[in-house]
Amino acid sequence: MTGETHKVVVAKDIADLIPQFLGNRRKEIDSLRGALAAADFEQLRQLGHRMRGVGNSYGFARVSLLGERIEQGARSSDHVAIENCISEYRDYLDRVQISYE
Repeated sequence: MTGETHKVVVAKDIADLIPQFLGNRRKEIDSLRGALAAADFEQLRQLGHRMRGVGNSYGFARVSLLGERIEQGARSSDHVAIENCISEYRDYLDRVQISYE
């Protein structure tokens, strides 16, 4: 997936919310990394659950998908799977291109 551009179409009426939304998602990367380093799988599960809910609300289905995978990884204490999801999430945020309609 690395190198791939991710295109997201967002409703124009929420355009002003997107910079804050993306800023919060970038902060979430740090929270995820910290929780993983501490092996805090309950916090990882909660963060993944929140990602699942918020992603689709703003039109970012991939955020929801990654949140679901992090939540599942946390339930099974799968450190490697979660680490891979966090890397994929960071890459996604670095490469997402947004258009408004």
